[in-house]
Amino acid sequence: MTNTFELTVNGTARLLQHPGDRTLLDVLRDELGLKGAKYGCGKGQCGACTVLIDGAPARACVLRAKRAAGHDITTLEGLADRPTGALCVVQKAFLECEGAQCGYCLNGMVMTASALLRNNPSPTREDIRLALRHNLCRCGAHVEIIASVERAAELMRGALHD
Repeated sequence: MTNTFELTVNGTARLLQHPGDRTLLDVLRDELGLKGAKYGCGKGQCGACTVLIDGAPARACVLRAKRAAGHDITTLEGLADRPTGALCVVQKAFLECEGAQCGYCLNGMVMTASALLRNNPSPTREDIRLALRHNLCRCGAHVEIIASVERAAELMRGALHD
């Protein structure tokens, strides 16, 4: 059975026709061509598929696309400045601090860090660890990841003072 529904992804409303049981991750990657969110475990446990739903981290591999209808969905691609394509502060900080090795967990780390910093612009190291605790990095870049989030917070606070 095919259902028509609307998803708002990165600020753009999209009318889609899909079987109601498709995951949001499948729709984002296969139908919309947004490849930032990755398929990792398929069980919502590793964080590679993280997107923001109404500003909160959500696991796209276990969320049915139809359930996301009526909500604002932000993907990694949607964090960049829309007119210029410039990377957001969190993305810049991850590059600057080398917060990724293989890059597979990067999507989830950046998306989760973005949500954290939106709600808490001055997180402690413990706040960062707590926020990222369900995002797995198999390469062991945890020190660089935490440094990246700390740097993003510094950059964001600096931008507020400029």
